[in-house]
Amino acid sequence: MNSPITDVSRRSLLTGTGALIVSFSLAPSASAQAPAAVPDPTANPLTMKVHGSLSVDPYLDSWIKIDASGSVTIFSGKAELGQGISTALLQVAADELGLPMDRLTLVTADTGRTVNEGYTSGSHSMQDSGTAIRIAAAQMRDLLIASAARQLNVPVCELVVSNGTIATKDGTSVAYGALVGTTDLHVQAQPVSNFREQTALKYMNSSVPRLDIPAKVTGGAAYIQDMRLPGMLHARVVRPPSYKAVLKSLDTAAIEKMPGVVKVVRDGRFLAVVAKREFQAIKAMRALAAAAQWSETASLPDQTNLPAFVQASAAKDYKILDQHKESNPGVTRLEARFTRPYQAHGAIGPSCALAQMDKGVVTVWTHTQGVYPDRAAIAGMLRVPPAQVRCIHVPGSGCYGHNGADDAAGDAALIAVAMPGTPIRLQWMREQEHAWEPFGPAMVTEARAALDSTGKIVDWNYSVWSNTHSMRPGGPGALLAAQHMEKSIAPPPPAPLPLPEGGGDRNALPIYAFPNADVMHHFLPDMPVRVSAMRGLGAYMNVFTIESFMDELAHAAKIDPVAFRLAHLDDPRAIDCVKLAADKFGWDKRAKSANGRGTGFAFARYKNLAAYCAIAMEIEIEAETGAIRILRAVAAVDAGQAVNPDGIRNQIEGAILQSASWTLFENVSFDDTRISSIDWSTYPIMRFNSVPMQVDVHVINRPGTPFLGAGEAGQGPTAAVLANAIADATGQRLRELPLTPAKLKGAFRI
Repeated sequence: MNSPITDVSRRSLLTGTGALIVSFSLAPSASAQAPAAVPDPTANPLTMKVHGSLSVDPYLDSWIKIDASGSVTIFSGKAELGQGISTALLQVAADELGLPMDRLTLVTADTGRTVNEGYTSGSHSMQDSGTAIRIAAAQMRDLLIASAARQLNVPVCELVVSNGTIATKDGTSVAYGALVGTTDLHVQAQPVSNFREQTALKYMNSSVPRLDIPAKVTGGAAYIQDMRLPGMLHARVVRPPSYKAVLKSLDTAAIEKMPGVVKVVRDGRFLAVVAKREFQAIKAMRALAAAAQWSETASLPDQTNLPAFVQASAAKDYKILDQHKESNPGVTRLEARFTRPYQAHGAIGPSCALAQMDKGVVTVWTHTQGVYPDRAAIAGMLRVPPAQVRCIHVPGSGCYGHNGADDAAGDAALIAVAMPGTPIRLQWMREQEHAWEPFGPAMVTEARAALDSTGKIVDWNYSVWSNTHSMRPGGPGALLAAQHMEKSIAPPPPAPLPLPEGGGDRNALPIYAFPNADVMHHFLPDMPVRVSAMRGLGAYMNVFTIESFMDELAHAAKIDPVAFRLAHLDDPRAIDCVKLAADKFGWDKRAKSANGRGTGFAFARYKNLAAYCAIAMEIEIEAETGAIRILRAVAAVDAGQAVNPDGIRNQIEGAILQSASWTLFENVSFDDTRISSIDWSTYPIMRFNSVPMQVDVHVINRPGTPFLGAGEAGQGPTAAVLANAIADATGQRLRELPLTPAKLKGAFRI
């Protein structure tokens, strides 16, 4: 693992001894496929007018380093969360550099070494970091070829790159490592790149085995929960019993004398114990919790009437679509309301962090999804300059979104400052994770539409009520430790996330072609329950609503649900995706719904600008219990150029399982004061006996097109396809998430 550093800049760290970092000028670039000239933007469809994260840092030495031995290090500010980018990014770099993947090393998300790419979120890793690395690698290859041409005194067009060596027709060659020592290149990237032809690619478009999997499936050190530092001590925090609880009294004398206890840390409502061994820390934590006396205040809404509470809350209204092209009142009108409860990330491994203060610098190893924002938050909490905090990403056991990772990092940092020079391992407990992580917001949506006599939608009206979907760190008040300190720091005011990506209104804009459409976002600033980003943000609920309602409209129009969707789509790629899923499922040949057995279909393009995903599903429901079995799910996905098709399949498979768990089981529970769903019995998730019996994912590869994020594309369609299949099986439409066995049993037609 990386060791703590003193106050050095990322640039000085990168420009180490024995290597030259390659960067770029505005002079013409060259490649093995073309003579030395300014690249023709029309010659290659991937001229990348959108340069990904190069807009953050255009210097190529921020992305790629080649040392004198020819070894190559790739730098990405994005984090490996289980989405497989540590493999895909190396595939991109290896192909454009003309190097075998085993010659490349990837460094991700480290404030001491990598570019500030913000959060790893919104399915942006390949779109932003992958694009930047591909451009950097392609331009680096061209510049090294141009340098080799000068050194070997031959035209660029006569040189060929293979395995990091540039050779002439007669076999004379020079290696990358030999060139970097004689080439002075330190400028910005060019606006246009010469990418390798698709036929020359060895790694992209190929299902290279993921590099992060072996340790995960063999019990190796795969996660931050597995990380150990020499001489480290174990810490546990004691959280207040509820959001508004005030610490009235605490006597720590007995806890300080417990076996192995090294220190009790108290700062306002922030309480922690540090011990030599982990179980000693757990026992001391339990004793400290028992010794603390709290005063609590009821502040939570009535859970039995949560949708009404959401719609009655004060809102800031934003009209995000106001389109009126035709005057046609329609002949059939439908309307419906859909609801979603608060839902938890439920990370399998509770949040964890390690921290050490050494020579005035606090180094934090964390599974945060944003090392730079977390560094800013921790520095603000500690009231030190950001240069005195370094955050290094280490993968965590489960989570897409803002769970307790950032808070655990803040906890560890605060404890480490109290014990300079000592490595601290801070591990949350299960009940702390479930009670204190930020949840996915409760939401309410309403949809109204009118059909004309031909079954076309001529009027669409949609409304969504939601809190913010991001309270991620940036300001220190986002951290629990900062909120609980004696000199507490208030959370930043919640705000809506801007479109086109959006937050609660993500995917609220219909992808279908409607002549008349109104969409209203009712943003709710007040948050009685702690909420933030959860995989897909508002897209999960909005796609669930829109695609459920599209099925209801198709039924009212007496048109097949797939044909109904196709009749309202004008995007050729969307049409291809829908048709492929239907064809691979055998939609036109499917058996008619029977009592307890049904099929469904759903489609969306994530954020209306990322990957396309269509899913068909067949289910079976047991009438007596309401238990549901997903017999098979067939998905089609278009994520642009598919760097690693199997990686894309992994993402959609995982999205289907996770979203099915949300949709069928998950619901945060609470009374008027405390969160009560604090373990796996009170917060049930999908178990192995509920996993789909068969999932098939078909990837539409579009070589030469930009990368489109696929990591969150399956969440919304899965929720909707389940609801649609349930309606087909039972004859009843369920609109209140989760679609539990009790609700299914109640809806079952006899």
